[in-house]
Amino acid sequence: MPPETDTPHAHIADELPPPAVEEVSPGVYAYIQLDGTWGLNNTGFITGKDGVSVVDTCFTEARTRAFLRAIGGVTGLPVRTLINTHHHGDHTHGNYLLPGASIVGHELCRQTIIDTGIHTLRLLFPNVVWGDLELAPPFITFKERLDLFVDDLKLELHYMGPAHTTNDVAVWFPERRLLFTGDLVFNGGTPFVAMGSIAGSLTALERLRELDAETIVPGHGPVCGPEVMDGIEAYLRFLQETAKGAFESGLSPLEAARQTDLGDFAGWHDSERIAGNMHRAYSELRGEPAGTMLDFGSIAGDMIAFNGGQPVRCLA
Repeated sequence: MPPETDTPHAHIADELPPPAVEEVSPGVYAYIQLDGTWGLNNTGFITGKDGVSVVDTCFTEARTRAFLRAIGGVTGLPVRTLINTHHHGDHTHGNYLLPGASIVGHELCRQTIIDTGIHTLRLLFPNVVWGDLELAPPFITFKERLDLFVDDLKLELHYMGPAHTTNDVAVWFPERRLLFTGDLVFNGGTPFVAMGSIAGSLTALERLRELDAETIVPGHGPVCGPEVMDGIEAYLRFLQETAKGAFESGLSPLEAARQTDLGDFAGWHDSERIAGNMHRAYSELRGEPAGTMLDFGSIAGDMIAFNGGQPVRCLA
């Protein structure tokens, strides 16, 4: 393995724009990693009088260290609180690099991280340089709702799962009409619900709309407005309808994915997720409970097969 550095993947720097810090509300910053494909997630941070609160970390050691340097470019205050929107590694792998922070997440986020350990998905992402990752799950947990404050600014944590996963949390700033969605929202990318629920994702979108946000920081892709949820809803309903016919015809999830014309959604990146999403659609058509654990090896294998037998594109 090549020596680790704290510069995210200089060998692919020409393929990606540098991560950007965007002040989305006074004292509230989004850290945007484009192009937003596999592993290139968004995070955020909020500055207070005495410390910083952070929303999520990054997929690799190098990318989380770059995120922490970006925070340092805005403020020298210590990070005191870290919120995880869900358990996936591109939002939690860097938790251990904030040893002084109280880590907050849904109770299922904590348990899933403990149960799966450092789950780097090497089958899907064989070329990622992970760094020396360590397990650091949330140790402050909640079931449905938790309020946090940065000075007088209120952050409402709302449990929204099962949706993208079983343990999704949205971070809502009611005074600012600002919303950090985690991976309940992808902007420009294909939604991924293989580890959660299609029906639950549609319910989560309804709940997000009810908050009436003006500004959304999605889990992946550029900062946007609530209109982006219309396309996500359309994709999820398309997925349900397409899967129903294929399921009734006796096709496998991979066969169903291969015969699907993505139409308006073909331009979204990570289109191979249709193969993984079909597994979840079939689970729901079988009447299994939302969030039922599926064989991720089969899901990953089908996405690779859909991708011509090649690992999926991941520049994290």
